[in-house]
Amino acid sequence: MMNHRLIVTSALATALGLGLAGQAGAQEKGKEKCYGVAKAGQNDCGNISGTHTCAGQSKDGMSVNDWKYVAKGSCKGMKGLSEAEAKVATADKK
Repeated sequence: MMNHRLIVTSALATALGLGLAGQAGAQEKGKEKCYGVAKAGQNDCGNISGTHTCAGQSKDGMSVNDWKYVAKGSCKGMKGLSEAEAKVATADKK
């Protein structure tokens, strides 16, 4: 029982670590999160409301609730929102 718990805990820690490393890598390569520009099923990770937690799970295209990485400085030109702006926009809809 103890070995099973250790294996599961280790696997979870590894998965979380890889996810964080992937996000840091994208940011280091001159990318930024841009909300409201992802097509349905093409988001890069979980959304603001927490209705899903993984890439590719968005149901609605161009939802301010979902984001994808874009080249740093290009989000506004795509009519996208920063995370802070998206949080305000999603709070207004509640």
